[in-house]
Amino acid sequence: MHRRKLLSAALSSLGAALLAAASRAEAAPAETAPAETAPGKLKVVYHLSDHDKVGFVLGNIRNHIDGVGGPDHVTIALVVHGPALRSFHADKANPDVSRQIGGFSSAGVELAACGNTMKGQNVTLKDLLPGFVSAEHGGVVRIAELQSQGYLYLRP
Repeated sequence: MHRRKLLSAALSSLGAALLAAASRAEAAPAETAPAETAPGKLKVVYHLSDHDKVGFVLGNIRNHIDGVGGPDHVTIALVVHGPALRSFHADKANPDVSRQIGGFSSAGVELAACGNTMKGQNVTLKDLLPGFVSAEHGGVVRIAELQSQGYLYLRP
């Protein structure tokens, strides 16, 4: 019985807080709303480390860009590390992968290669498909940096 009273009190408090927040939002004039809350284009970081998912992830990115009406409506970053980076070595890349990466690069997609993986695979940016930048401190560090900047995280 005591648990029910606690739950009821918690739910009542939550409902009151939500109602108060909603009434404050309705009362504030639109021009005083902070810029951070204004609707804008999404920022998304795709995380790719599995070699066997390269085609799938590139397809997801293409569908994402097309689904929102083009690259002007979304900011996308692709962070690649581990075995997946081998798919982006210029001398070994599948022609379809090369074509898609070229299109993403010209559409403004950030293409980041993990600096640690690059060292491990003994490659430089010159060895990768054009458009890649190095995530010097590591792919997972770059992902965390992007998330701290408001990017949504996707790992298909």
